[in-house]
Amino acid sequence: MGRRGGAGRGRRDPLVRPPLRPPPLLLLLLLLPPPADGLFVTDYFTRTPRKLSPFRSFASIELFHFHIPEDTVIAVWNLITFKEQGGTFGDHCPDRSITVYFRSGAPSVINPLRTHFPRDTAVPGSFALTLTWTLPNRTTGVFNVTSPLPGDWFLAAHLPKDEGKISVKGLYEECQYLFQPQLIVQRLVNIAVLYPGYASEQSMAPHNRSCLYKVFVPSYTSRVLVEVLRCRGAEGCPLWLRVRAKAPPLHNSTALDCREHAPCQLALDLPFWQHWYYVLVERHPGVPGAVSFQVVVQLTDCSRPSLSRPPFLPSSASMNMPHSFGSAGGLALGADSPPPASPNGTRHPLAAVPSAAERCWPVRPTLRNELDTFSVHFYIFFGPNVSVPPDRPAVFVINLLPVLDSGGVLNLELRLNVSSLRGENATVFGCLNHEVPLASGDNASVTCETESLAGFLLSVNATASLSRLRIPYPQTGSWYLSLRSLCATEHGFEPCTNVTAEVYLRAYLSPCINDCGIYGQCKLLRTNNYLYAACECKAGWNGWGCTDNAEAFSYGFQLLSTLLLCLSNVMFVPPVAIAVRSHYLLEAAVYIFTMFFSTFYHACDQPGIVVFCIMDYDVLQFCDFLGSLMSVWVTVIAMARLQPVVKQVLYLLGAMLLSMALQMDRHGLWNLLGPSLFALGIMAIAWTARTIRRRHCYPPTWKRWAFYLCPGALIAAAAVLLYAFVETEENYFYIHSIWHLLIAGSVGFLLPPRAKPAGRLGPLPRRKGCGYQLCVNEQEELGLVDPAVASINSICTG
Repeated sequence: MGRRGGAGRGRRDPLVRPPLRPPPLLLLLLLLPPPADGLFVTDYFTRTPRKLSPFRSFASIELFHFHIPEDTVIAVWNLITFKEQGGTFGDHCPDRSITVYFRSGAPSVINPLRTHFPRDTAVPGSFALTLTWTLPNRTTGVFNVTSPLPGDWFLAAHLPKDEGKISVKGLYEECQYLFQPQLIVQRLVNIAVLYPGYASEQSMAPHNRSCLYKVFVPSYTSRVLVEVLRCRGAEGCPLWLRVRAKAPPLHNSTALDCREHAPCQLALDLPFWQHWYYVLVERHPGVPGAVSFQVVVQLTDCSRPSLSRPPFLPSSASMNMPHSFGSAGGLALGADSPPPASPNGTRHPLAAVPSAAERCWPVRPTLRNELDTFSVHFYIFFGPNVSVPPDRPAVFVINLLPVLDSGGVLNLELRLNVSSLRGENATVFGCLNHEVPLASGDNASVTCETESLAGFLLSVNATASLSRLRIPYPQTGSWYLSLRSLCATEHGFEPCTNVTAEVYLRAYLSPCINDCGIYGQCKLLRTNNYLYAACECKAGWNGWGCTDNAEAFSYGFQLLSTLLLCLSNVMFVPPVAIAVRSHYLLEAAVYIFTMFFSTFYHACDQPGIVVFCIMDYDVLQFCDFLGSLMSVWVTVIAMARLQPVVKQVLYLLGAMLLSMALQMDRHGLWNLLGPSLFALGIMAIAWTARTIRRRHCYPPTWKRWAFYLCPGALIAAAAVLLYAFVETEENYFYIHSIWHLLIAGSVGFLLPPRAKPAGRLGPLPRRKGCGYQLCVNEQEELGLVDPAVASINSICTG
């Protein structure tokens, strides 16, 4: 019989329980002091409890998806965990720690086993929290985030790795650890919106601590300038100015003390495009009286760096103008317009930009071609070969759809055409950044990061002409790739002259890294309406792409384990020979069927590369399980020595019922115990009837009990004990091979022999019935001969 828990198994159905009541934590949240004055709305979200599993790969974790709305000032997760055993609370279950991971924008890339990641793989960070038990059957944990980023948040939870014991389903009540996260968010409503170029008047009352604003930053904005004007208070300008993208500012956000800086201006270069920026004006603690001030925000359009963006003038992105591939002026705005007037008729002068150090270059779009789930290719117009001029970068954009694309792997490949360098010592640098391109005016800069912007660096040259980058579970939105060519000199990198490098660029989205290689299987998983992919490794290989061979099985070990599991089925040859010699032809056919399919099922079920499948895996598994159960069934029925017609009917009925049971639940305990107990019951009834009729124990000889029945029963019991309690993932290869040997050996002992006639016996007293005189063979009545080969002395007719 094969391994319990077949390969290719999908996600487990979550245990459905009624949601728990909102905890008292909600009341505590309402009492927290807000970071800014205003009207708050509290939202509550919960998820259905799910059973946690020990960690083996990312495919064994439980993933939860939440959505945090905009303008959220605090988010609190209440993490509820409880034990169950047999439908009741598991007070006697052992305490096992639970690890929970949090990440914004995409699922967490976790590595609790400290395995090695594949080469060229970027690992994004995440938050982690370990829950310990405070009560015998229940525990809770709290994880709060102040001013969280809006959008999708993902929680991943799992139990520690176990010893890999293979348990029989239904043998005993397992301890289940159920996990239910709840989310409570508090968000501000009616936040004041700042319009670029307009001065917003504000008077902060003595009892108010702060004022919160937000301004929308469109595409092609290279600079955000926030300024506090006409500030009047008890001690000059006792204000702090804080600015943050996407969410309200924190204590460590970009800040400026207006008492120490005049004018009070805060400039942000390379802001995130198509996002809200939040401006927090905060009073110094202990300053009495009211404070009045003006807040002005100005945005610099990178296509016109000498001018700030006038309000309500559509940007080049919103005008939907085609991008120019040949010149840097393809994104220029329309005619110059005068500074706008504010609602009260006053005009606020636009601040002059110091220099045109930051210009936006043409952004070349990519064509999205969806082939399958998480199988997307991004084609470049007039590509895939890209020319990188020496005087400006080449910028490309890759758009990942929200939710749909965050469950795969973003792959990027650069290959340099060395002949295009014309002998120059040139290097092409690529910067991959999220939501804004990084095209610094400093030609010697080879970094892809700033104080507020993270990125990934790629480089190719004549020596290393190929560079790859893999980002598992990438954040969705726009990814910008900026390519620049620089030449190496004694003083570092400098702009090249008259060298246009040619680079082959390939960008695509895949479910897993390299399809998990030959020692893994890429599985498509689902949690509610969210799809994601993960590798499930085998043959001792580990890691995110099944590339860590620290515990991998060698080829010799794989070959040995395959031979053990396959050749151990040869032990069925002696039972087949015994069955044929005793004229048990149906039983011999069943044993041959079992031996054949068990051999080729285990040859196909191997985790490594020593695999041989003659047909579909599911078919082989079904036939192996059916043959194993039918071998037990026909052996016990044969021991009962029933009439030929009754025996054949039971054989056929058992085959049909076992097929139905295996189709319903292939790994259930009662699939093995049910037919065995039923067959043993039939045998016990038949033997008891013969014992009562003969008034002597059946089978009648002590040698049959001592040398055949007792050893066979002990061997079968030992096999069942090994199968149910000893087998683990590590010892499966030799313990299951011993199981094959013991089961086949027990069949050879238990199969009843063919009775030999001991001379012709006279007929028993005849009895008339329906006009016939029935003659009965006494040896058959005594159970010493198989009814199928018993000779009838005479058939007497009346």
